[in-house]
Amino acid sequence: MAQSSIPARFGAAVRRAARRRPVPIGLVLLLVAGALTGWWLSSNASPGYPKGEIGFSTGVQRGVYDRYGQLLQGYVSTAMPGVRMRLDNSQGSVDNLERVAAGRDDFAISTADAVAGFNSPSKWHLRAIARLYDDYLQLVVPADSKVRRTADLRGLRVGVGQEKSGVNLVTRKLLAAAGLDIDKDVRPALLGVGDAADQLRDGRIDAFFWSGGLPTTALTDLSERYRIRIVPLADLAEALHQQEGGGGTDAYRAATIPKDAYPKAEPAGTAVPTVAVPNLLVTRDDVDPDLVQGVTRAVIDSRDTIGSQVHAAQLVDLRTAVYTDPLPLHEGARRYYTSIKP
Repeated sequence: MAQSSIPARFGAAVRRAARRRPVPIGLVLLLVAGALTGWWLSSNASPGYPKGEIGFSTGVQRGVYDRYGQLLQGYVSTAMPGVRMRLDNSQGSVDNLERVAAGRDDFAISTADAVAGFNSPSKWHLRAIARLYDDYLQLVVPADSKVRRTADLRGLRVGVGQEKSGVNLVTRKLLAAAGLDIDKDVRPALLGVGDAADQLRDGRIDAFFWSGGLPTTALTDLSERYRIRIVPLADLAEALHQQEGGGGTDAYRAATIPKDAYPKAEPAGTAVPTVAVPNLLVTRDDVDPDLVQGVTRAVIDSRDTIGSQVHAAQLVDLRTAVYTDPLPLHEGARRYYTSIKP
């Protein structure tokens, strides 16, 4: 460090100490060097984030949101000392938005279509941290089912997700796109993915819809104990886009469930064309920017660690994380992305 960069008070301390006896000048210089080191580190340190408990609303048990939250919780506890992430299970995307908007939780995951359709006045206080990964729409039936397309569900017992879930939101749209009314043309069962998988195996429902990252543990487990098939949904992609004049449905895109997502599903080795929707990590505008900046860093830095257990997390991409339409980025997230920009 150049002499001119040393604060004047440290130079004066050296001169005063040198005139005193019997303190050895070497000891004085050592103490001053330590003070200089502390001054340099503190002047270059990033702003501190508030410590304490933060709430993270995940989703139904055995779903991808739930598992992602568990792994992020562990990562944050190490990457952000002093921050304790509390995990709260919920019905899904819509419930998550309500919980964050009301201040019951600080962070949550939600699908972009749920955000677009969220009508609460508090919506305007919601902010995004990152675009995470896409959810794939999945219609699951027994392998020997006669259901080959969504319209074949007429009159059947169908799991449609819990009332405040993103699954229920998009299922209503999918059924409408296929010419079916969820309340009149099928026998709906408000079930999370774990319960839906159990009831399909037990013969209590004929099919269920799921919207989640790939693979979803509950579906993997089901396919290993029971013969299932995933029905293609890509034929409804354009109809989804056209609903409500296209407003609020631009998040949907045609996609393909890879053949190795559920290797035990039948017929084996077959990719399934479907529809996908992005997931956003959401917070509120009044959450501390330094805290949000730290959480944003943890989300990006943990991609490979979490992705080793939750495949969908491998798709978190720094290049696309900032595309969080229909929500603007939180100031803390913006600071993080700006800080790492080349």
